[in-house]
Amino acid sequence: MNKYVQGATGDWEVVIGLEIHAQVLSESKLFSGASTKFGGEPNTHVSFVCSAMPGMLPVINEECVRQAVRTGLAMGCQINLRSVFDRKNYFYADLPQGYQISQFKDPIVGEGELVVDLEDGSTKTIGVERLHLEQDAGKSMHDQHPSETYVDLNRSGVALMEIVSKPDMRSAEEAAAYFRKIRTIVRYAGTCDGNMDQGSMRADVNVSVRRPGEEFGTRTETKNVNSIRFMIQVINYEVQRQIDILEEGGTIDQETRQFDPATGTTSGLRSKEEAHDYRYFPDPDLLPLEFSQEFVDDLARGLPELPDAKRLRLVKDLGISEYNAAVLVAEKENADYFEDLLEAFSQKTGKDKAELASQAANWVIVDLFGALKKAGKSITDSPVGTKDGAELLALQVDGTISGRIAKDVFEIMLESGKSPEAIVEEKGLKQVSDTGAIEAMIDEVLSANQDKVEQYRGGKDKLFGFFVGQVMKKTQGKANPQVVNELLRPKLDG
Repeated sequence: MNKYVQGATGDWEVVIGLEIHAQVLSESKLFSGASTKFGGEPNTHVSFVCSAMPGMLPVINEECVRQAVRTGLAMGCQINLRSVFDRKNYFYADLPQGYQISQFKDPIVGEGELVVDLEDGSTKTIGVERLHLEQDAGKSMHDQHPSETYVDLNRSGVALMEIVSKPDMRSAEEAAAYFRKIRTIVRYAGTCDGNMDQGSMRADVNVSVRRPGEEFGTRTETKNVNSIRFMIQVINYEVQRQIDILEEGGTIDQETRQFDPATGTTSGLRSKEEAHDYRYFPDPDLLPLEFSQEFVDDLARGLPELPDAKRLRLVKDLGISEYNAAVLVAEKENADYFEDLLEAFSQKTGKDKAELASQAANWVIVDLFGALKKAGKSITDSPVGTKDGAELLALQVDGTISGRIAKDVFEIMLESGKSPEAIVEEKGLKQVSDTGAIEAMIDEVLSANQDKVEQYRGGKDKLFGFFVGQVMKKTQGKANPQVVNELLRPKLDG
């Protein structure tokens, strides 16, 4: 695969960096006790601090600090025991203080590296520059009045983790893989819910192009991209736009841009500010944030099993394929469902998890995920719980129903919400393993197809499948296929 983009005048290399804003999972805001709950009426989750009333002083929320450190640990980054909150000065109508409390030179989390998996099976190591804590701004509402803009401060002061990558990505695919990896990590760690549709995770996308081997080109930053699909569109559009300008002899303006989902294009918003434009200085109302290594170590011990470790365990200990393991761990809810299902499956059958894991994984990925996608539902809305899913699989293991019948039962489970045992009993779907009954049916099939019996005995071995199919048809799919095979072959060979 060519790592460069072909332009009219030769190859171009794409350089991408992401600034991911992840809303901290906490009950209250970064510097006040106001609620962070999503979806309240405008300006109902606002304190005197987040509305910047005169004389109000910020007080750091310890839980937000814990969540930032937990995120840094989960990403494998350096944790800084001393960090400083700064004032970042700029004017927005929805920024009541006229400045944002953020971190600049001394962030709470320093450098690290993440390894991401790409579609061709290769991996890419992408550097993390920093993670810093900052407060969110409010929201300007332009659709409430024909000529006026309203401001909702519910979001003002909510804690954000800004996760800044190094400019190590060279394609939209790599950027998407990196974003997905960060999202998976914060969801596993329980530090951000990752709900992009609610704005709790979004990205500023920095893009530039250069001739291979040359210095970095001038970058643009497209703000507040809130879906991976949009991020890919932004990158592809910006890359082509910048190449076209440069090949025509123009120059790229360093600017902040915005994305229009309706057209898939970006447009200029304002010239890009540099750090000195914000007049950063340490916030005089907040002392430097300091904590001990013991505090960090205690948080590290409390981290759950993270996605890379979980995937390795599924492959190494349970024998699940690399692909299936990657699919299962990509979303925490999917991994939790699978683990609960496998536990229940093991208990119902009395078998070791490693014996059952591949069967369970295939059912979850192929049957369940397929049905949920068709119905437009997520795993958390699944009409089939882990207990019933395990019961369905156990009925196949003990020979009560065949694999084909299991698919029919599953369809009924999806529609009715009934347990598999109840459906099997109600519909009379139990698999026939009675050798006497199956033998009688085999005799009937052979008697009705004497010509094909002669052909089989004359060397047409492939007809064996025909006879199996006829017996299964006669039993409406209820005959145990293994028993049919065991009884049929000697009769044909005889």
